[in-house]
Amino acid sequence: MDGTGDPGGFRIIASPSPPFIYRQHGRLKVRTTDEQAEAKRVEREQKLKLYREATEAIFQKRQEGHLDESVLELTSQILGANPDFATMWNCRREVLMHLETQKSPEEFATLVAAELGFLESCLRVNPKSYGTWHHRCWLLGRLPEPNWTRELELCAKFLEADERNFHCWDYRRFVAQKAPVPPAEELAFTDSLITRNFSNYSSWHYRSCLLPKLQSLSDSQPPGRLPEDILLRELELVQNAFFTDPNDQSAWFYHRWLLGRADPKDAIRCLHVSRNEACLTVCFSRPIIVSPGMETLMLFVDRAPLPVEWRTPDGRNRPNYVWLCDLPTDSFNGQSPQHSFSLMWGDVQKECVLYQGLKESWCQDSATDEQLFRMELSMEKSTVLQSELESCKELQDLEPDNKWCLLTIILLLRALDPLVYEKDTLKYFQTLKVADPMRTAYLDDLRSKFLMENYILKMEYADVRVLDLSRKDLTVLCHLDQLLLVTHLNLSHNLLRSLPPALAMLRCLEVLQVDGNAIESVEGVVNLPRLQELSLCDNSLQHPLALQTLASCPKLSLLSLERNPLCQLEAAPEELRAMLPNVDRILT
Repeated sequence: MDGTGDPGGFRIIASPSPPFIYRQHGRLKVRTTDEQAEAKRVEREQKLKLYREATEAIFQKRQEGHLDESVLELTSQILGANPDFATMWNCRREVLMHLETQKSPEEFATLVAAELGFLESCLRVNPKSYGTWHHRCWLLGRLPEPNWTRELELCAKFLEADERNFHCWDYRRFVAQKAPVPPAEELAFTDSLITRNFSNYSSWHYRSCLLPKLQSLSDSQPPGRLPEDILLRELELVQNAFFTDPNDQSAWFYHRWLLGRADPKDAIRCLHVSRNEACLTVCFSRPIIVSPGMETLMLFVDRAPLPVEWRTPDGRNRPNYVWLCDLPTDSFNGQSPQHSFSLMWGDVQKECVLYQGLKESWCQDSATDEQLFRMELSMEKSTVLQSELESCKELQDLEPDNKWCLLTIILLLRALDPLVYEKDTLKYFQTLKVADPMRTAYLDDLRSKFLMENYILKMEYADVRVLDLSRKDLTVLCHLDQLLLVTHLNLSHNLLRSLPPALAMLRCLEVLQVDGNAIESVEGVVNLPRLQELSLCDNSLQHPLALQTLASCPKLSLLSLERNPLCQLEAAPEELRAMLPNVDRILT
């Protein structure tokens, strides 16, 4: 400021020409004198002084309620130099809302036009300024008839300068939604930018948002799943991209999205009734919270509604695949030859019948029939994916250390047939871990997930309730909601460090073997009503308190703990007997 109240401006004073110029490593170097360094310091201090004075003046006017055009002028001085000063944008919004009530529509329209021009100048200073783009969204949202065509042209201009400016992409999605612009036109816009430069994650991502809006769904096609003709066309496009630049990750990510499965329809996957526990357990296709304000379940026993209290297996009131309720004893009247249990969840219904003399009954959807772990393949789609697999293998021969290529080969093998290509998949995982050692833990978890999916499918094909996952180098347990009916589970000699709370979903589990891991916590072994035998030999359990949750398993009779660090504690046997009085045998 100049002391008269005029905010003035921030002017950059040209420095005198440097007197000393020399070459170093082929580049011109300028040696500044002490006087020049001092001059630059003084110049910086002057700019900082003006900046602080303008900021203080704005805050003073704001505090006094003087929301006039002088505040716009002052904030423009600050934001012109630093568009990321969020408080200044807040001040401008307050002033504009105040002036909107004071000025005529014509005067305010002129003010808005000037504001839009100012915003464009700020974007030229910093095209990735969160505050500037947000302020433009806010301003246009207050106009009765915004010029959306002009805004689309603005986006095109900034994306011409930097096609990967995700701030501008976010703004374009906002404008396209408000205009509204047909999804087909926006898809064509992404085509033009991707064709110009395949390395454009924002454009690929926008395609994933647009394509589901173009599909004409039949009643049998799940929402979010692309029609086959569109999917095949996109696979060809993205294949061109990652062959053009194999090391660019954006096209590989998009390819992974194409191979993904749509969110499943709401379904009751399994309904299980136990006579001995007088309990009904239900498994859903997605985690839910059962409460009046969230999801509502209606249970009918022998066609009559029965009000019950629902809870999760681990007792935590959070989204869960599995919920259960206690049944009154008269639900199992011995005089009736059978009892029907029907559950309604929205428009979804499932029923199971418990016959006289049986201890339990269930009705379960098949993971194989529901295609839970793979996409449905027509002959044409299978041919295209097989061709892509061969092409990726050729690329891998040329680029043996390309991690994206290796991961895509694994995903293509899974998409084609996870069981047929299981050995090949495991081999490629080993190669990928060598090529990408920084993500070894992630790859181990992904490998574990795929292996568990395969063994769940094999268990279903064999129609058994016993699952042996020993010596598979598992680092994580996945899809435990699919193991509701398993009675015997062997997890021995893997790389597990804990038993997660999701293990409580295994309501029928009787025998659990987890020998030879690195288990430090068994918090997931809780409220398992049928668990009789638990073997935890050769693990890393340090103290008896780590086994405290086992007291919630009423039928546990045999606990094996040999060769754990806690066995070295002299007081451990006594502490364990006191903590688990109902366990008949504790082997240490």
